[in-house]
Amino acid sequence: MFTGIVTDVGEVLAVKPHAENLHRIKITCRYPRASLIDGASIACSGACLTIVGAGEDDGRTWFAVDAAAETLNVTTAGEWRHGSRVNLERPLRVGDELGGHIVSGHVDGVAILEQRDDTNGMSRMTFRAPAELARFIAVKGSVTLDGVSLTVNTVEGIGFSVLIIPHTLEVTTFGTLRAGQKVNLEVDTMARYAARLAETL
Repeated sequence: MFTGIVTDVGEVLAVKPHAENLHRIKITCRYPRASLIDGASIACSGACLTIVGAGEDDGRTWFAVDAAAETLNVTTAGEWRHGSRVNLERPLRVGDELGGHIVSGHVDGVAILEQRDDTNGMSRMTFRAPAELARFIAVKGSVTLDGVSLTVNTVEGIGFSVLIIPHTLEVTTFGTLRAGQKVNLEVDTMARYAARLAETL
């Protein structure tokens, strides 16, 4: 379980096919090496992945994760290459502040940035969601994009907008995001359950 509050931005060092439909991805980070335990979960641009190895090279901490077929098909992980930057968050612990919203790390699909308008150090970004997910996105509702907890400002058809504040632009990958790029999308869990409940009534 996560909150959508990014705590580091990692960089992909290597992506290697490890088995059929399985990529082993090595990512650098600023987390202490001792805190990266094999078998622990970590959200990489919103996708909950399992640490399968960690170490230090040239003074930099790194960890490795495996992305299987479902992750490669549903998220942007299949497009990660050497140098790709990914938002990182470690799991919520009992007693931690829930500063964003409840995020599972189970990416629902990929959204595309259609327009970016920068003003006063902030950025209004308009995304296009997959049609089957658009019904879960509502004005003033929560959405997770590349692991970042955000509030939806507007909704029009399958499009929706969010306002990115200067701090978020600085400490996540959103600062360099450009029109046409893809982001991992996780819709609000409550919206998904509400829709399912409505279907059964």
